[in-house]
Amino acid sequence: MIGVNVPNFGPGTSPAVLRDWARTVEGLGFDLLMVSDHVVVTPDVAEQYPAPFYEPFTTLSWLAGVTERITLGTTVLIAPYRHPLLVARMAANLADLSGGRLVLGVGVGWAREEFAALGVPFERRGRLTEELVTTVREAWQDQGYRAGSIPIWLGGHSDAAMRRAVRLGDAWHPLRQTPAAWRESVARLTDLAAEEGRPVPALAPRVLLRLTDEPGQDRRLGEGTVEQVVADLDQLRSDGAHAVVLDPFVGDPEETRRPDVAWHALAAVRKEFR
Repeated sequence: MIGVNVPNFGPGTSPAVLRDWARTVEGLGFDLLMVSDHVVVTPDVAEQYPAPFYEPFTTLSWLAGVTERITLGTTVLIAPYRHPLLVARMAANLADLSGGRLVLGVGVGWAREEFAALGVPFERRGRLTEELVTTVREAWQDQGYRAGSIPIWLGGHSDAAMRRAVRLGDAWHPLRQTPAAWRESVARLTDLAAEEGRPVPALAPRVLLRLTDEPGQDRRLGEGTVEQVVADLDQLRSDGAHAVVLDPFVGDPEETRRPDVAWHALAAVRKEFR
């Protein structure tokens, strides 16, 4: 499964642009469309992901209605920002309304000012994330939620995050790693799974997509020529990744005014990788 992280923020983003993103990604034959999460655009958030920022459950509900087959997901929902039962209800409703097309990616978050604005203790974010995952799974056992089978992907690169993925996740969802860091992390994940006496979770990395005319040297996965990116995807598949999410946002919010640049890059990669 290969997917795309669609920018749901920035000066060029609007309902019409989000609709065009969804139809383009689905039309190119991608399997998965994911969006990110912030609730309060505090200065630390705005520096990287400025307003407007479209809330993920609302956005994915809108996109479910303008798509037909593509799976939808969060990369990642910041677990401590919402009550677990609210997340359980919203995710279950979205899965039901979309015909079971939902992946719930979950992470602990990083924006201290946003945590403060929401009155959530930053130092408890790991524990709150674990409580949310446990609670939503329990809630979904109630047939009234009509949740079906919603996969939960857990993000993060620390030992604590990877242990959390081993113990609670259907997949581990790391972000924007270098080839060397990826190999080291997968080896570490395998060791942690053995320590926990559990199977290694599925691998579902999100990688940067940045095409260059010349081959990249010191680079992250997904950076370089089309040939390098396709080789990265082949290697990830060989390493056992059951899903890879391409992230075409390089880092300048002005990119959101020119989505066609990302669409051309995605089309180029999709043409060569099947």
